[in-house]
Amino acid sequence: MTYALSYNYDVMSKIQSHDNFLHNFNRMTLETPREQPVLYVTMATWIPKCNVYRHIIDLHCSSQRAHRSRQYERGSSAERRYKRSHRRSPTSKKRHRHRHDSSSRKNHSRRSHTSEQSSRAPSIEDDEEGHLIYRTGDILQDRYKILGTLGEGTFGKVVKVKDVDLDHSMALKIIKNVEKYREAAKLEINVLEKIADKDPESIHLCVKMLDWFDYHGHMCIAFEMLGLSVFDFLKDNNYQPYPLDQVRHIGYQLCYSVKFLHDNKLTHTDLKPENILFVDSDYDLVYNTKKRRDVKRVKKTDVRLIDFGSATFDHEHHSTIVSTRHYRAPEVILELGWEQPCDVWSIGCILFELYLGITLFQTHDNREHLAMMQRILGEIPVRMAKCTKTKYFYKGKLEWDEKSSAGRYVRDNCKPLLRYKQIDDVEHSQLFDMIFKMLEYEPTQRITLKDALSHPFFDRIPSHQKLGEQGSGDRKRSLSR
Repeated sequence: MTYALSYNYDVMSKIQSHDNFLHNFNRMTLETPREQPVLYVTMATWIPKCNVYRHIIDLHCSSQRAHRSRQYERGSSAERRYKRSHRRSPTSKKRHRHRHDSSSRKNHSRRSHTSEQSSRAPSIEDDEEGHLIYRTGDILQDRYKILGTLGEGTFGKVVKVKDVDLDHSMALKIIKNVEKYREAAKLEINVLEKIADKDPESIHLCVKMLDWFDYHGHMCIAFEMLGLSVFDFLKDNNYQPYPLDQVRHIGYQLCYSVKFLHDNKLTHTDLKPENILFVDSDYDLVYNTKKRRDVKRVKKTDVRLIDFGSATFDHEHHSTIVSTRHYRAPEVILELGWEQPCDVWSIGCILFELYLGITLFQTHDNREHLAMMQRILGEIPVRMAKCTKTKYFYKGKLEWDEKSSAGRYVRDNCKPLLRYKQIDDVEHSQLFDMIFKMLEYEPTQRITLKDALSHPFFDRIPSHQKLGEQGSGDRKRSLSR
Protein backbone atom coordinates (compact mmCIF):
# COMPACT_ATOMS: atom_id res chain seq x y z
CA MET A 1 0.00 0.00 0.00
CA THR A 2 1.22 3.46 -0.73
CA TYR A 3 0.59 6.57 1.26
CA ALA A 4 1.82 10.02 0.48
CA LEU A 5 2.41 13.09 2.49
CA SER A 6 3.10 15.46 -0.37
CA TYR A 7 1.84 18.66 -1.85
CA ASN A 8 2.79 20.77 -4.82
CA TYR A 9 3.16 24.30 -6.09
CA ASP A 10 -0.49 24.30 -7.07
CA VAL A 11 -1.76 23.09 -3.71
CA MET A 12 0.37 25.59 -1.90
CA SER A 13 -0.62 28.41 -4.19
CA LYS A 14 -4.22 27.72 -3.23
CA ILE A 15 -3.25 27.93 0.42
CA GLN A 16 -1.37 31.13 -0.22
CA SER A 17 -4.31 32.74 -1.99
CA HIS A 18 -6.62 31.90 0.90
CA ASP A 19 -4.39 32.44 3.89
CA ASN A 20 -1.73 34.73 2.42
CA PHE A 21 1.21 32.62 3.44
CA LEU A 22 3.66 30.04 2.14
CA HIS A 23 5.76 30.99 -0.82
CA ASN A 24 8.32 28.36 -1.63
CA PHE A 25 6.99 24.92 -0.66
CA ASN A 26 7.48 22.44 -3.47
CA ARG A 27 6.15 19.00 -4.10
CA MET A 28 8.67 16.27 -4.51
CA THR A 29 7.12 15.17 -7.78
CA LEU A 30 7.79 18.55 -9.29
CA GLU A 31 11.04 20.27 -9.95
CA THR A 32 12.28 23.78 -9.48
CA PRO A 33 13.34 25.81 -12.54
CA ARG A 34 16.81 24.35 -12.07
CA GLU A 35 15.31 20.85 -12.12
CA GLN A 36 16.36 20.17 -8.55
CA PRO A 37 13.66 18.05 -6.90
CA VAL A 38 13.19 19.26 -3.36
CA LEU A 39 11.47 16.34 -1.71
CA TYR A 40 11.28 12.65 -2.39
CA VAL A 41 8.74 10.52 -0.60
CA THR A 42 8.55 6.81 -1.02
CA MET A 43 6.25 4.54 0.90
CA ALA A 44 5.54 0.95 0.09
CA THR A 45 7.85 -1.93 0.40
CA TRP A 46 6.42 -5.42 0.33
CA ILE A 47 7.91 -7.83 2.83
CA PRO A 48 6.90 -11.24 1.47
CA LYS A 49 7.85 -13.41 4.44
CA CYS A 50 5.92 -11.29 6.89
CA ASN A 51 3.10 -10.71 4.42
CA VAL A 52 2.76 -7.13 5.62
CA TYR A 53 3.26 -3.70 4.19
CA ARG A 54 6.05 -1.53 5.32
CA HIS A 55 5.70 2.12 4.39
CA ILE A 56 8.94 3.94 3.85
CA ILE A 57 9.22 7.67 3.45
CA ASP A 58 12.56 8.30 1.82
CA LEU A 59 13.77 11.87 1.96
CA HIS A 60 17.01 11.24 0.10
CA CYS A 61 17.74 12.17 -3.48
CA SER A 62 17.88 8.56 -4.55
CA SER A 63 14.97 6.96 -6.39
CA GLN A 64 13.39 3.74 -7.46
CA ARG A 65 14.47 4.51 -11.00
CA ALA A 66 18.06 5.04 -9.95
CA HIS A 67 17.80 1.81 -7.99
CA ARG A 68 16.51 0.14 -11.12
CA SER A 69 19.59 1.24 -13.02
CA ARG A 70 21.89 -0.05 -10.27
CA GLN A 71 20.01 -3.31 -10.09
CA TYR A 72 20.66 -3.91 -13.74
CA GLU A 73 24.41 -3.45 -13.50
CA ARG A 74 24.38 -7.23 -13.47
CA GLY A 75 21.91 -9.97 -14.34
CA SER A 76 20.41 -11.73 -17.29
CA SER A 77 20.67 -10.61 -20.87
CA ALA A 78 17.22 -9.06 -20.57
CA GLU A 79 18.37 -7.16 -17.54
CA ARG A 80 21.48 -5.99 -19.35
CA ARG A 81 19.25 -4.90 -22.21
CA TYR A 82 17.28 -2.85 -19.72
CA LYS A 83 20.50 -1.32 -18.48
CA ARG A 84 21.50 -0.36 -22.02
CA SER A 85 18.13 1.25 -22.66
CA HIS A 86 18.35 3.22 -19.43
CA ARG A 87 21.90 4.44 -19.18
CA ARG A 88 22.08 7.67 -17.27
CA SER A 89 21.96 10.65 -19.53
CA PRO A 90 24.88 13.06 -19.45
CA THR A 91 22.43 15.79 -18.50
CA SER A 92 20.48 13.79 -15.98
CA LYS A 93 20.25 14.36 -12.28
CA LYS A 94 19.03 11.97 -9.66
CA ARG A 95 15.51 10.84 -10.29
CA HIS A 96 12.89 11.40 -7.66
CA ARG A 97 10.11 8.85 -7.47
CA HIS A 98 7.49 8.76 -4.85
CA ARG A 99 4.49 6.88 -3.65
CA HIS A 100 1.21 8.34 -2.70
CA ASP A 101 -2.10 7.34 -1.39
CA SER A 102 -5.27 9.34 -1.07
CA SER A 103 -8.81 8.07 -0.65
CA SER A 104 -12.31 9.02 0.33
CA ARG A 105 -15.24 7.56 2.25
CA LYS A 106 -18.07 9.89 3.18
CA ASN A 107 -19.82 7.63 5.64
CA HIS A 108 -16.76 7.49 7.89
CA SER A 109 -15.74 11.15 7.66
CA ARG A 110 -14.76 12.88 10.88
CA ARG A 111 -14.78 16.64 10.82
CA SER A 112 -14.24 17.22 14.51
CA HIS A 113 -11.56 19.70 15.43
CA THR A 114 -11.37 18.42 18.99
CA SER A 115 -9.57 15.28 20.09
CA GLU A 116 -10.20 12.67 22.74
CA GLN A 117 -7.62 11.36 25.15
CA SER A 118 -6.61 7.78 24.43
CA SER A 119 -7.39 5.03 26.90
CA ARG A 120 -3.72 5.05 27.78
CA ALA A 121 -3.87 8.82 28.24
CA PRO A 122 -0.93 9.63 26.00
CA SER A 123 0.78 12.91 26.60
CA ILE A 124 -0.07 15.28 23.76
CA GLU A 125 3.39 16.46 22.86
CA ASP A 126 5.20 17.25 19.64
CA ASP A 127 8.87 16.85 18.90
CA GLU A 128 10.97 19.76 17.69
CA GLU A 129 10.00 19.07 14.06
CA GLY A 130 6.27 19.03 14.80
CA HIS A 131 5.73 15.26 14.73
CA LEU A 132 3.24 13.88 17.23
CA ILE A 133 4.98 11.95 20.00
CA TYR A 134 3.15 8.66 20.53
CA ARG A 135 3.69 5.14 21.81
CA THR A 136 2.56 1.78 20.54
CA GLY A 137 -0.77 1.07 22.19
CA ASP A 138 -1.94 4.69 22.31
CA ILE A 139 -5.52 5.13 21.15
CA LEU A 140 -6.47 8.24 19.20
CA GLN A 141 -10.05 9.52 19.14
CA ASP A 142 -11.03 6.63 21.43
CA ARG A 143 -10.95 4.54 18.27
CA TYR A 144 -7.59 4.07 16.56
CA LYS A 145 -5.08 1.94 18.42
CA ILE A 146 -1.52 2.50 17.24
CA LEU A 147 0.17 -0.78 16.38
CA GLY A 148 3.45 0.61 15.10
CA THR A 149 5.18 3.09 12.85
CA LEU A 150 5.14 2.41 9.13
CA GLY A 151 7.22 5.38 8.04
CA GLU A 152 7.96 9.06 8.48
CA GLY A 153 8.75 12.06 6.37
CA THR A 154 9.19 15.80 6.29
CA PHE A 155 5.59 16.58 7.06
CA GLY A 156 4.31 13.60 8.98
CA LYS A 157 4.30 9.94 9.88
CA VAL A 158 2.29 6.93 8.81
CA VAL A 159 1.28 4.45 11.47
CA LYS A 160 -0.52 1.15 11.38
CA VAL A 161 -3.64 1.34 13.49
CA LYS A 162 -6.49 -0.91 14.48
CA ASP A 163 -9.96 0.56 14.26
CA VAL A 164 -11.36 -0.80 17.53
CA ASP A 165 -14.92 0.03 16.45
CA LEU A 166 -14.79 -1.93 13.21
CA ASP A 167 -12.05 -4.37 14.25
CA HIS A 168 -9.77 -4.01 11.26
CA SER A 169 -6.41 -2.48 10.48
CA MET A 170 -5.69 0.53 8.33
CA ALA A 171 -2.97 3.07 7.78
CA LEU A 172 -3.21 6.43 9.48
CA LYS A 173 -1.26 9.39 8.20
CA ILE A 174 -0.45 11.83 10.99
CA ILE A 175 0.49 15.25 9.64
CA LYS A 176 2.94 17.47 11.50
CA ASN A 177 1.51 20.19 13.70
CA VAL A 178 2.81 22.79 11.25
CA GLU A 179 0.41 25.16 9.55
CA LYS A 180 1.55 24.76 5.95
CA TYR A 181 1.34 20.97 6.09
CA ARG A 182 -1.94 21.04 7.97
CA GLU A 183 -3.56 23.38 5.45
CA ALA A 184 -2.25 21.37 2.50
CA ALA A 185 -3.76 18.22 3.99
CA LYS A 186 -7.12 19.97 4.29
CA LEU A 187 -7.05 20.81 0.60
CA GLU A 188 -6.47 17.21 -0.39
CA ILE A 189 -9.20 16.06 1.96
CA ASN A 190 -11.55 18.52 0.29
CA VAL A 191 -10.88 17.01 -3.14
CA LEU A 192 -11.38 13.50 -1.79
CA GLU A 193 -14.68 14.43 -0.23
CA LYS A 194 -15.89 16.06 -3.44
CA ILE A 195 -15.07 12.87 -5.31
CA ALA A 196 -16.85 10.77 -2.69
CA ASP A 197 -19.95 12.96 -2.96
CA LYS A 198 -20.17 12.20 -6.67
CA ASP A 199 -19.10 8.57 -6.44
CA PRO A 200 -20.01 7.21 -2.99
CA GLU A 201 -19.72 3.61 -4.16
CA SER A 202 -16.32 4.19 -5.79
CA ILE A 203 -17.52 2.71 -9.06
CA HIS A 204 -15.10 5.04 -10.83
CA LEU A 205 -12.16 3.42 -9.08
CA CYS A 206 -10.86 6.36 -7.03
CA VAL A 207 -9.39 5.09 -3.78
CA LYS A 208 -11.33 5.67 -0.56
CA MET A 209 -10.47 7.79 2.41
CA LEU A 210 -11.92 6.03 5.45
CA ASP A 211 -11.71 8.84 7.94
CA TRP A 212 -10.01 12.08 8.85
CA PHE A 213 -9.79 14.18 11.97
CA ASP A 214 -7.75 16.88 13.67
CA TYR A 215 -5.84 15.50 16.63
CA HIS A 216 -4.47 18.41 18.65
CA GLY A 217 -3.33 20.24 15.53
CA HIS A 218 -2.30 17.10 13.65
CA MET A 219 -4.44 16.35 10.61
CA CYS A 220 -4.93 12.58 10.52
CA ILE A 221 -6.15 10.69 7.47
CA ALA A 222 -7.09 7.01 7.51
CA PHE A 223 -6.83 4.89 4.37
CA GLU A 224 -7.98 1.46 3.34
CA MET A 225 -5.34 -1.12 2.63
CA LEU A 226 -4.76 -2.02 -0.99
CA GLY A 227 -2.14 -4.03 -2.82
CA LEU A 228 1.10 -2.97 -4.44
CA SER A 229 1.24 -0.24 -7.04
CA VAL A 230 1.65 -1.39 -10.61
CA PHE A 231 5.16 0.08 -10.43
CA ASP A 232 6.14 -1.79 -7.28
CA PHE A 233 4.83 -5.06 -8.69
CA LEU A 234 6.81 -4.40 -11.87
CA LYS A 235 9.93 -3.69 -9.83
CA ASP A 236 9.48 -6.77 -7.65
CA ASN A 237 9.07 -8.82 -10.82
CA ASN A 238 12.48 -7.69 -12.13
CA TYR A 239 10.74 -5.31 -14.54
CA GLN A 240 9.15 -8.14 -16.46
CA PRO A 241 6.50 -6.37 -18.58
CA TYR A 242 2.83 -7.05 -18.00
CA PRO A 243 1.12 -9.36 -20.51
CA LEU A 244 -0.86 -7.51 -23.16
CA ASP A 245 -4.24 -8.53 -21.72
CA GLN A 246 -3.22 -7.07 -18.36
CA VAL A 247 -1.94 -3.88 -19.97
CA ARG A 248 -5.33 -3.62 -21.67
CA HIS A 249 -7.35 -4.08 -18.46
CA ILE A 250 -5.21 -1.71 -16.39
CA GLY A 251 -5.28 0.90 -19.15
CA TYR A 252 -9.03 0.54 -19.55
CA GLN A 253 -9.65 1.13 -15.85
CA LEU A 254 -7.25 4.06 -15.80
CA CYS A 255 -8.99 5.75 -18.72
CA TYR A 256 -12.37 5.10 -17.11
CA SER A 257 -11.34 6.55 -13.75
CA VAL A 258 -9.60 9.63 -15.11
CA LYS A 259 -12.49 10.28 -17.51
CA PHE A 260 -14.70 10.55 -14.42
CA LEU A 261 -12.38 13.25 -13.07
CA HIS A 262 -12.37 15.10 -16.38
CA ASP A 263 -16.15 14.89 -16.65
CA ASN A 264 -16.27 16.63 -13.30
CA LYS A 265 -13.87 19.40 -14.27
CA LEU A 266 -10.91 17.96 -12.39
CA THR A 267 -7.40 17.20 -13.67
CA HIS A 268 -5.29 14.71 -11.71
CA THR A 269 -1.91 16.11 -12.92
CA ASP A 270 0.22 13.36 -11.38
CA LEU A 271 -0.64 10.13 -13.15
CA LYS A 272 2.08 7.50 -13.09
CA PRO A 273 2.49 3.79 -12.28
CA GLU A 274 3.13 4.56 -8.61
CA ASN A 275 -0.32 6.09 -8.32
CA ILE A 276 -2.18 3.07 -9.66
CA LEU A 277 -2.64 0.39 -7.01
CA PHE A 278 -3.83 -3.16 -7.35
CA VAL A 279 -6.78 -3.99 -5.13
CA ASP A 280 -5.07 -7.31 -4.50
CA SER A 281 -1.53 -7.96 -5.67
CA ASP A 282 -1.45 -11.70 -5.01
CA TYR A 283 0.27 -13.54 -7.84
CA ASP A 284 1.02 -16.87 -9.42
CA LEU A 285 4.45 -18.00 -10.51
CA VAL A 286 4.51 -18.79 -14.21
CA TYR A 287 7.46 -20.36 -15.97
CA ASN A 288 8.87 -18.11 -18.67
CA THR A 289 10.45 -20.27 -21.35
CA LYS A 290 12.37 -17.36 -22.84
CA LYS A 291 13.92 -16.36 -19.52
CA ARG A 292 14.06 -19.96 -18.30
CA ARG A 293 12.77 -19.04 -14.89
CA ASP A 294 9.55 -18.33 -13.05
CA VAL A 295 8.05 -14.86 -13.25
CA LYS A 296 5.21 -13.35 -11.27
CA ARG A 297 1.80 -12.86 -12.82
CA VAL A 298 -0.69 -10.89 -10.75
CA LYS A 299 -3.92 -12.85 -10.33
CA LYS A 300 -6.36 -9.94 -10.53
CA THR A 301 -5.72 -6.67 -12.32
CA ASP A 302 -8.42 -4.59 -10.63
CA VAL A 303 -6.85 -1.24 -9.72
CA ARG A 304 -7.59 1.99 -7.88
CA LEU A 305 -6.38 5.49 -8.66
CA ILE A 306 -4.68 7.30 -5.79
CA ASP A 307 -3.00 10.59 -4.86
CA PHE A 308 -5.23 13.58 -5.38
CA GLY A 309 -2.86 15.94 -3.60
CA SER A 310 -2.21 17.93 -6.76
CA ALA A 311 -5.59 17.48 -8.45
CA THR A 312 -6.83 20.79 -9.84
CA PHE A 313 -10.33 21.97 -10.74
CA ASP A 314 -10.77 23.72 -14.06
CA HIS A 315 -11.61 27.06 -12.43
CA GLU A 316 -8.65 27.03 -10.05
CA HIS A 317 -5.17 28.43 -10.48
CA HIS A 318 -3.03 26.20 -12.69
CA SER A 319 0.58 26.11 -11.54
CA THR A 320 3.21 26.34 -14.27
CA ILE A 321 4.78 22.93 -13.71
CA VAL A 322 2.83 19.77 -12.94
CA SER A 323 3.36 16.02 -13.28
CA THR A 324 6.34 13.85 -12.48
CA ARG A 325 9.09 14.46 -15.05
CA HIS A 326 8.82 11.26 -17.06
CA TYR A 327 5.07 11.64 -17.58
CA ARG A 328 5.05 15.39 -18.22
CA ALA A 329 3.34 16.65 -21.36
CA PRO A 330 5.18 18.93 -23.83
CA GLU A 331 2.84 21.87 -23.22
CA VAL A 332 3.86 21.77 -19.56
CA ILE A 333 7.58 21.71 -20.36
CA LEU A 334 7.13 24.58 -22.81
CA GLU A 335 5.03 26.52 -20.28
CA LEU A 336 2.18 26.94 -22.74
CA GLY A 337 -0.49 26.27 -20.14
CA TRP A 338 -2.18 22.96 -19.55
CA GLU A 339 -5.61 21.42 -19.19
CA GLN A 340 -7.02 17.90 -18.95
CA PRO A 341 -5.13 16.59 -22.03
CA CYS A 342 -1.94 16.60 -19.92
CA ASP A 343 -3.43 13.60 -18.07
CA VAL A 344 -3.94 11.81 -21.39
CA TRP A 345 -0.26 12.25 -22.27
CA SER A 346 0.69 10.71 -18.93
CA ILE A 347 -1.55 7.72 -19.59
CA GLY A 348 0.17 7.15 -22.93
CA CYS A 349 3.54 7.05 -21.17
CA ILE A 350 2.16 4.67 -18.54
CA LEU A 351 0.80 2.22 -21.11
CA PHE A 352 4.20 2.12 -22.81
CA GLU A 353 5.90 1.42 -19.48
CA LEU A 354 3.53 -1.40 -18.55
CA TYR A 355 4.00 -2.93 -22.01
CA LEU A 356 7.82 -2.85 -22.03
CA GLY A 357 8.81 -2.49 -18.37
CA ILE A 358 10.90 0.59 -19.12
CA THR A 359 10.26 4.31 -18.98
CA LEU A 360 9.61 5.98 -22.33
CA PHE A 361 11.32 9.28 -21.52
CA GLN A 362 14.23 8.46 -19.21
CA THR A 363 15.58 11.94 -18.59
CA HIS A 364 15.80 14.74 -16.06
CA ASP A 365 16.47 17.71 -18.31
CA ASN A 366 13.94 19.77 -20.28
CA ARG A 367 15.97 20.17 -23.47
CA GLU A 368 16.93 16.51 -23.51
CA HIS A 369 13.31 15.58 -22.81
CA LEU A 370 12.23 17.54 -25.89
CA ALA A 371 14.98 15.93 -27.95
CA MET A 372 13.76 12.50 -26.89
CA MET A 373 10.23 13.40 -27.88
CA GLN A 374 11.43 14.40 -31.34
CA ARG A 375 13.47 11.23 -31.70
CA ILE A 376 10.49 9.06 -30.73
CA LEU A 377 7.49 11.02 -32.01
CA GLY A 378 8.83 13.35 -34.69
CA GLU A 379 9.30 17.11 -34.87
CA ILE A 380 7.58 19.33 -32.34
CA PRO A 381 5.02 21.55 -34.14
CA VAL A 382 6.31 24.95 -35.18
CA ARG A 383 3.34 26.61 -33.51
CA MET A 384 4.33 25.26 -30.11
CA ALA A 385 7.99 26.12 -30.71
CA LYS A 386 7.15 29.71 -31.60
CA CYS A 387 4.61 30.24 -28.82
CA THR A 388 6.82 29.12 -25.97
CA LYS A 389 8.73 31.70 -23.97
CA THR A 390 11.36 29.13 -23.06
CA LYS A 391 14.76 29.29 -24.76
CA TYR A 392 14.87 25.80 -26.24
CA PHE A 393 14.10 26.75 -29.84
CA TYR A 394 15.64 28.95 -32.50
CA LYS A 395 13.54 29.82 -35.53
CA GLY A 396 11.12 27.03 -34.70
CA LYS A 397 13.81 24.36 -34.36
CA LEU A 398 15.03 22.72 -31.17
CA GLU A 399 18.56 23.79 -30.33
CA TRP A 400 20.19 20.44 -29.81
CA ASP A 401 23.68 19.20 -30.57
CA GLU A 402 23.34 15.62 -31.75
CA LYS A 403 27.13 15.20 -31.68
CA SER A 404 27.40 15.98 -27.99
CA SER A 405 27.45 13.26 -25.33
CA ALA A 406 23.82 14.06 -24.55
CA GLY A 407 22.99 13.90 -28.24
CA ARG A 408 24.62 10.49 -28.56
CA TYR A 409 22.75 9.30 -25.48
CA VAL A 410 19.40 10.22 -27.01
CA ARG A 411 20.34 8.71 -30.36
CA ASP A 412 21.50 5.45 -28.79
CA ASN A 413 18.66 5.04 -26.30
CA CYS A 414 15.63 6.33 -28.18
CA LYS A 415 14.04 5.22 -31.43
CA PRO A 416 10.80 5.86 -33.32
CA LEU A 417 7.83 4.66 -31.30
CA LEU A 418 6.74 1.85 -33.61
CA ARG A 419 10.15 0.20 -33.35
CA TYR A 420 9.35 -0.62 -29.73
CA LYS A 421 6.48 -2.89 -30.78
CA GLN A 422 7.29 -6.43 -29.68
CA ILE A 423 4.98 -8.32 -32.04
CA ASP A 424 3.64 -7.11 -35.36
CA ASP A 425 0.04 -8.24 -35.04
CA VAL A 426 -3.36 -6.57 -34.78
CA GLU A 427 -3.53 -6.32 -30.98
CA HIS A 428 -0.08 -4.84 -30.55
CA SER A 429 -0.67 -2.48 -33.44
CA GLN A 430 -3.91 -1.31 -31.83
CA LEU A 431 -2.08 -0.55 -28.59
CA PHE A 432 0.55 1.51 -30.37
CA ASP A 433 -2.09 3.33 -32.38
CA MET A 434 -3.76 4.41 -29.15
CA ILE A 435 -0.45 5.39 -27.56
CA PHE A 436 0.33 7.50 -30.62
CA LYS A 437 -3.00 9.28 -30.26
CA MET A 438 -2.35 9.90 -26.56
CA LEU A 439 1.10 11.29 -27.32
CA GLU A 440 -0.09 13.82 -29.87
CA TYR A 441 1.92 17.01 -29.34
CA GLU A 442 -0.98 19.42 -29.74
CA PRO A 443 -3.24 19.13 -26.68
CA THR A 444 -6.32 20.03 -28.72
CA GLN A 445 -5.61 17.18 -31.12
CA ARG A 446 -4.83 14.61 -28.42
CA ILE A 447 -7.41 11.85 -28.08
CA THR A 448 -9.99 12.36 -25.34
CA LEU A 449 -10.55 9.63 -22.79
CA LYS A 450 -14.11 9.23 -24.01
CA ASP A 451 -12.76 8.38 -27.45
CA ALA A 452 -9.95 6.30 -25.97
CA LEU A 453 -12.47 4.05 -24.22
CA SER A 454 -14.03 3.40 -27.63
CA HIS A 455 -10.68 2.59 -29.25
CA PRO A 456 -10.42 -0.87 -30.88
CA PHE A 457 -7.66 -1.80 -28.42
CA PHE A 458 -10.30 -2.02 -25.69
CA ASP A 459 -12.77 -4.02 -27.78
CA ARG A 460 -11.26 -7.23 -26.43
CA ILE A 461 -12.00 -6.37 -22.79
CA PRO A 462 -13.95 -9.38 -21.42
CA SER A 463 -17.55 -8.66 -20.52
CA HIS A 464 -16.93 -9.28 -16.81
CA GLN A 465 -14.24 -6.56 -16.83
CA LYS A 466 -16.28 -3.92 -18.63
CA LEU A 467 -17.37 -0.94 -16.60
CA GLY A 468 -20.89 0.39 -16.93
CA GLU A 469 -22.28 3.88 -17.03
CA GLN A 470 -23.63 3.88 -13.46
CA GLY A 471 -23.59 7.31 -11.95
CA SER A 472 -23.69 9.05 -15.33
CA GLY A 473 -26.19 11.50 -13.91
CA ASP A 474 -23.83 12.43 -11.14
CA ARG A 475 -21.07 13.13 -13.63
CA LYS A 476 -23.12 15.95 -15.08
CA ARG A 477 -22.80 17.85 -11.84
CA SER A 478 -19.61 19.68 -11.11
CA LEU A 479 -17.30 18.72 -8.28
CA SER A 480 -16.23 22.34 -7.97
CA ARG A 481 -15.56 23.78 -4.59
